[in-house]
Amino acid sequence: MQCFAHFSLFCALKGLIMGKNIAIFASGSGTNAENIIRYFEKNASVRVRLVLSNRKDAYVLERACRLGVPYRAFPKSDWEAAESILDLLRKYQIDFIVLAGFLLRIPDALLHAYPDKIINIHPALLPKFGGKGMYGDRVHEAVVMAGESESGITIHYIDEHYDEGSTVFQAKCPVLPGDTPADVAKKVHALEYEWFPKIIERVVNSYKMIGDILHRLCP
Repeated sequence: MQCFAHFSLFCALKGLIMGKNIAIFASGSGTNAENIIRYFEKNASVRVRLVLSNRKDAYVLERACRLGVPYRAFPKSDWEAAESILDLLRKYQIDFIVLAGFLLRIPDALLHAYPDKIINIHPALLPKFGGKGMYGDRVHEAVVMAGESESGITIHYIDEHYDEGSTVFQAKCPVLPGDTPADVAKKVHALEYEWFPKIIERVVNSYKMIGDILHRLCP
């Protein structure tokens, strides 16, 4: 029994210390997804292993194909049931899930399978301009209409509610008098491209650091 307990601890520690596999969920063009894939192309400790979408015509799938990352689209009913999604995530040994413009609600089964291991980027400074239906140009239009002096990005964990998970990171940009929603979008996209891959790496590596510490404490 003691040997079995030691073996189980070894397997758990090995899982924390080894490189981590990421799945990206996206619904649209996939510019953020491509940026993330390219960022981790030569990274030994973090790998993008899978791209999933809820739309079979989403251009993100073309980007994944071109970059050599396995990809697949599932209909809304499969996302709601979650079983086939979970099976594929297990097949590719996915450790973390990154939402990059994914517009469906994450089902509870996925939240339970990946607690504090699903992160999203929102194109505003939450808690402002968040919630169901607030995405893309709708957010930037709302920011301009509200007369905000700044906007930005929020990278956060996912929970059962839209845009209410714990914040991991925020970055800001000015909204100047006369800025249009397109102007704000351009500034926000620049922040997304600069920071999202870096924060993903930081979050994933924090789990690896925990594994390294536990390994030293329990050799």
